[in-house]
Amino acid sequence: MNNTLEAIHLLEVKLNDLLAKYEFLKEENEILLQQNGKLQILLSENKQQLEDQKNKFDLLRVAKTMEGSNEDTRNTKLKINTLIREIDKCISLLNA
Repeated sequence: MNNTLEAIHLLEVKLNDLLAKYEFLKEENEILLQQNGKLQILLSENKQQLEDQKNKFDLLRVAKTMEGSNEDTRNTKLKINTLIREIDKCISLLNA
C-alpha cells in the first residue's frame, strides 16, 4: 500500500511539473505570436518603403535621362511610347 501511495504522489508531482511547463510554454507561445505579428507588420512597412524608394528612384532616373545622353533619352522615349501603347490598349478595351 505504501508503494501505491508513493507512486500516486510521484505521479502527482510529475503531473504538476508537466502542467507548470505547459503553462510556461503557453505563455511563451503567446509572446512569440505577438512578436511575430509585430515583425510581420514591420516587414510589410519596410516592403512598402522599399517599393516607394524604387518608384522614386525610377522617376529620378527618368528625369536624369531627360537631361542626359542621347542613348538615355532614346530609352526614356521608348519607355514612354510603351506606356502610351499600354494606355491606348486599356482605353480600347474599356470602349469595347
